Amino acid sequence: MIETIASRAWEGERLNKEEALVLWEKADFYTLATLAHHRRLALHPQSIVTYVIDRNINYTNICISGCRFCAFFRSPGAEGGFVLSQGELADKIEETLSLGGTQILLQGGMHPDLGLRFYEDMLRFIKEHFPIHIHAFSPPEIVHLASRENLEIEEVLRRLRQSGLDSIPGGGAEILVDEVRSKLSPKKCSSREWLAVMESAHTLGMKTTATMMFGHVETLEQRLEHLLALRELQDRTAGFTAFIPWTFQPDNTALKTKPATAMDYLRTLAMSRLVLDNIRNLQVSWVTMGSGVAQVALQFGANDFGSTMIEENVVAAAGVRYRLSVEQIRKIIVDAGYEPRQRNTFYELVAMQVNNHEGHKGHEGNLRS
Repeated sequence: MIETIASRAWEGERLNKEEALVLWEKADFYTLATLAHHRRLALHPQSIVTYVIDRNINYTNICISGCRFCAFFRSPGAEGGFVLSQGELADKIEETLSLGGTQILLQGGMHPDLGLRFYEDMLRFIKEHFPIHIHAFSPPEIVHLASRENLEIEEVLRRLRQSGLDSIPGGGAEILVDEVRSKLSPKKCSSREWLAVMESAHTLGMKTTATMMFGHVETLEQRLEHLLALRELQDRTAGFTAFIPWTFQPDNTALKTKPATAMDYLRTLAMSRLVLDNIRNLQVSWVTMGSGVAQVALQFGANDFGSTMIEENVVAAAGVRYRLSVEQIRKIIVDAGYEPRQRNTFYELVAMQVNNHEGHKGHEGNLRS
C-alpha cells in the first residue's frame, strides 16, 4: 500500500486524507524526503532558494487571550506591558529600510482598549512616511477587532486595507481543529473564524500566508486536518502565497511538553509539501529549529528560507534565540547547493545592491522563484 501511495505522490497526484495519513505514519524518513523534494522541484525547477529581509514588530504585548503556549504576552495592567509610540515604530522601520528590508511583519495581541481607529491611524502613519510593505494583523486580531467594534470581518478588512494594509500573515492558526484550540487558546478565534478571515481577505484581493504551530497536544491526524482545511480554502481562493510550519517552544510557557524533534519537524515539512499541492511556497523555520536543521529542510520540500528576522520577540520569549545575518543565510543556502535570492512578500525576486548597509536593493521585476 505504501508503494502505491508513494507512486501517486511521485506522479504529483492529489493525496486524500487516508492516503496522506498512511504515508505520514508508515513511510520511512528518506522516502518522505525524496517525495517532497521531487514535488518541490516540480514546482520550482530553478536551483534557487529565496529569503526576505524584514522585521517582526510587535506593536503591543498586551493581550487578553491568555494562550497557554505564549511566553510573550502581558495581561492588561501587568508590569512590562507596552504599546509602541509612532516614534518608536518609525525608528524600527527606518532601520529596517536601511538594512534593505522590503516589508514589516506587524503583529500584537488582543488588546482590550485599542479600537479600529488606532489601527487605521497606525497604518496611515506608516504609509505616509515609509515606502514599505505592511504584512500585518493575524486572523485572531481581526476577529477581536470585529467583535469589539461590532462590525463584520469583511468591513474591518476593507477599512484596514484602505488605510494601508497590504497582506495578512498566517499567525494564530496553531492547529485548525477546535478540540486542540480549546486546550491551547480557548479565548482565541475558532478554526472556522480563522479560515473566514483568510477567505474574506482573499476575496478582497489580498494575499496571505498560512502557518501551523505543532508539537504540543495535537495528533498527526489533527495536523493533517489542518493541512486539508488550508488546501480546501486554497482550492477556492488561491490566496495563500506560502505555508510555514513551525514547532512549539515550551520554555517559559504554561504548557509543559517536550519540544518536537528535528526528525518530527522534517517529516511534517515533507508531508506539508505533499499535501499542500496548491500552495507554491514552503518556508523553513530556522528561528525555532536552528540553521543546521533549516539547511537540511531544503531537501524536504522547502524552497524558501524565510525572513532575516531583524527583530523577533515571541519565540525569543520562550527561550529560543537563533540569529542569522543576510550573509549567513546566503552562505547556508549556497552550502546546500542552491542560489540564494532575495524576494519580496509576493515571492518576486529583488536585486541586492551592496552599500554601507548590508542589503539595500533595487527591484528586479516579476521574476518567480
